[in-house]
Amino acid sequence: MRTRFRGITVREGVLVEGPLGWGEFCPFPEYDDAEAASWLATAVEQCTVGWPEPVRDRIAVNCTVPAVDPVKAHAVVAGSGCRTAKIKVADHPGSLAGDVARVEAVRDALGPAGKIRVDANAGWDVDTAVTHIRALDKAAGGLEYVEQPCPGIEELASVRRRVNVPIAADESIRRAEDPLAVAVAGAADIAVIKCTPLGGVRRALRVAEAAGLPCVVSSALETSVGLAAQVALAAALPSLDHACGLGTLSLLTGDVVDDSLVPVDGFIDVRAPGPPVTGRFDETDPERVAWWLARLDRVARFMIA
Repeated sequence: MRTRFRGITVREGVLVEGPLGWGEFCPFPEYDDAEAASWLATAVEQCTVGWPEPVRDRIAVNCTVPAVDPVKAHAVVAGSGCRTAKIKVADHPGSLAGDVARVEAVRDALGPAGKIRVDANAGWDVDTAVTHIRALDKAAGGLEYVEQPCPGIEELASVRRRVNVPIAADESIRRAEDPLAVAVAGAADIAVIKCTPLGGVRRALRVAEAAGLPCVVSSALETSVGLAAQVALAAALPSLDHACGLGTLSLLTGDVVDDSLVPVDGFIDVRAPGPPVTGRFDETDPERVAWWLARLDRVARFMIA
């Protein structure tokens, strides 16, 4: 990682090859085997079945601003070519002053016409969320939406009733025991959908339909191999009115392919990248290799069971 993001500095996973090419298995290390099974299902779909036909040939994307200082935040946005920015906030208690400064810097970089959304990753309780959202909305000159301000559906609904900023649900959908049964319509205005933890493009399309809300497709910090599945999902959604969070390769120091899925002028073309380059970013620590291969074997058995 170029900057600590989501609490990590190194992104790890396994690339698997099948008859249709490559898939990526990259659940975060703290996820148990049951939760990781959906991530493996996505990789299996990618390299053995493929994806539904696209209904669009390019996807508008937002740039992603980590919890960095205002100068770095401004630089990230100014060099992105994107007209929408997603800003990480609430990375630690007492972050409000830094969050406000970051949002103000991003507004300056985007100009008045750009859209700003913030992501709290369920970091607030209800009262804190209301206070911080109002402050950040003022700093932004109007937020497009706030993503997952609190952990639970009931908390999201409570926040939504008390602020005049749209609320997006992410973890409340993808980490639910049954994402197809999560009733988010009263708690959120937008559904953030990530096919990698939902079990593939086809299942994510069913989740999006069940949510009954406008959708934003977001990455799970994959390389271009895994990111291609998210692009395929965004390309297949019947309606897509918001920029998607698919410009996340900028958070990594490199990629495993030569033709990376990076945005140009704020858009990503719908395509599959080439095969991974042998030896690039290969893990050289035998203990980490053994850990991931053992995990892959366990999760594969879990899927079969």
